[in-house]
Amino acid sequence: MRIRLLTLPIVGLLSATQSPAAAPETSLRPQPRPAAVMIETVVPVRAAQPVPVRSLRPVLRPAELQSDAQVVRVSTANASFDRWVAGFRGRALAQGISPRVFDAAFRGVSYNSEVVDKDRNQAEFKRQIWDYLDSAASPDRVRNGQAALRRHARALAAIERSYGVEKEVVTAVWGLETAYGERRGTLPLIQSVATLAYDGRRGAFFEKQLIAALQIIQSGDVDPRDMKGSWAGAMGHTQFIPTSYLAYAVDFTGDGKRDIWSDDPTDALASTAAYLKRFGWTKGQPWGVEVRLPRGFNAATAKRDNRKMPSQWAAQGVVGIDGRPVPDYGRAAILLPAGTQGAAFMIFDNFRVIERYNNADAYVIGVGHLSDRIKGGPEIQASWPRGYAPLSFDERKEMQRRLKAKGFALEKIDGIIGPNTTNAIRAYQQSVGMAPDGFPSQDVLKRLRGG
Repeated sequence: MRIRLLTLPIVGLLSATQSPAAAPETSLRPQPRPAAVMIETVVPVRAAQPVPVRSLRPVLRPAELQSDAQVVRVSTANASFDRWVAGFRGRALAQGISPRVFDAAFRGVSYNSEVVDKDRNQAEFKRQIWDYLDSAASPDRVRNGQAALRRHARALAAIERSYGVEKEVVTAVWGLETAYGERRGTLPLIQSVATLAYDGRRGAFFEKQLIAALQIIQSGDVDPRDMKGSWAGAMGHTQFIPTSYLAYAVDFTGDGKRDIWSDDPTDALASTAAYLKRFGWTKGQPWGVEVRLPRGFNAATAKRDNRKMPSQWAAQGVVGIDGRPVPDYGRAAILLPAGTQGAAFMIFDNFRVIERYNNADAYVIGVGHLSDRIKGGPEIQASWPRGYAPLSFDERKEMQRRLKAKGFALEKIDGIIGPNTTNAIRAYQQSVGMAPDGFPSQDVLKRLRGG
């Protein structure tokens, strides 16, 4: 995720493609990965067969900007929506949902126009990565995280022993998703997801989430009245979407329910650890390490598929911020989230695991850095290009159009700076003699405009 101008597509939960980064809101996640060798929990886990799902939520969201705060429960009379619900009832029953469960879940449900407005206007939300990280690992969030870790020390220690995922990492996910449980989402989930399924922009996806939500209710894990979440369908302390819940949630407390909604966060935190383990978390390996690049470093080598052992990078002059070689934790790539003008990171396999939770570089760095800070680690040492004037949404689309017109491969013109756009920018920069850092700067756009 090459710097994303933190853009907000819908609840990380929302786009099956690379999402930009904006403030932590609500997310979608899971997709199976190989589990590391660890001690399995003895608590029964009632989980469906893992179903690969992409990070759909809205991409990054620091809790104070959580989308729910901007969504009003607007129940709008809509005869067409009512007809859709009647038709959907038949499809739900055909997939095993009982009439009693369906009717109880949809009692009082009506179309919420505000949810659709939120979904339609995500692209205009954007933050620079340094602004995002200022919030994601703010002094208050670090202090609150350390307090939360102390408050739930026994549960988090047991979760770490069972799944081999460091307690600080689980706590950091919790902190970015819902500010340690303070902002879990207050919108009736069935109404929000039904509205989005009816709306049709991502109808098939949300109908699948709606079926999953009804299956959760039918299993007895939660009462429809207590099933609340974000405008885009993410639920609980660590914001699982329904299909992810079915595939990865666990009953760690052993009370017979996978309860991610109540004030006790144990099941939610264990479910997050189970999710990260399932995707291949390696205990003891960092997500990434801030590094110092040698003078004249070739930015074109900072690519996700260019992975080497830290000792090999050290031979090329890439060392830790303290000037010493980074230990050989495993193969790693160099990430320049703000181009050559900002911090540089050596990222390991665990970076990719967190990325499964929310597919945005800023989010992954936010979780990783917050976990390091909760553990007592230092702030990011390098400076960021804070005076930089970012490209607007329209300018990002213009850049993509101009790159495509010049023959550089791009999948779509959507204003989102994902890996394809980053690669196209890097290739263009190389073709005109600019430093190939892949950063969508005003200088690159100006050069494109000049022919």
